[in-house]
Amino acid sequence: MKKTLLTIVALFSVCTVSIAHASDDTVQITLVAQDGKFTPTEIKVPAGKRVELTVENKGTSAEEFESKELKREKVVPAGKTVKIVLGTLKKGTYKFFGDYHADTAKGVIIAE
Repeated sequence: MKKTLLTIVALFSVCTVSIAHASDDTVQITLVAQDGKFTPTEIKVPAGKRVELTVENKGTSAEEFESKELKREKVVPAGKTVKIVLGTLKKGTYKFFGDYHADTAKGVIIAE
């Protein structure tokens, strides 16, 4: 009986993981870095969804996407594009900035 119960629990766990993975939608967002600024400066995403951020640097110098709240930091060379997986965000506001232009390259991601 114990062995049968463990088998049922194990099968249920596998099915649950498969279902959760199958319904996992990734929200893809594009952020442009240019002339010491990010566009857009405010990004809204649904809470509880996996978020993937694409940062396009259309400027002539490198920029660094950084967010202490998201624990992400990535240099984007001039004329290049990088992808940053932010994961599943809880409701809240997450600030980000360009480390090379911290006074002007600022924004927020709002998970709601």
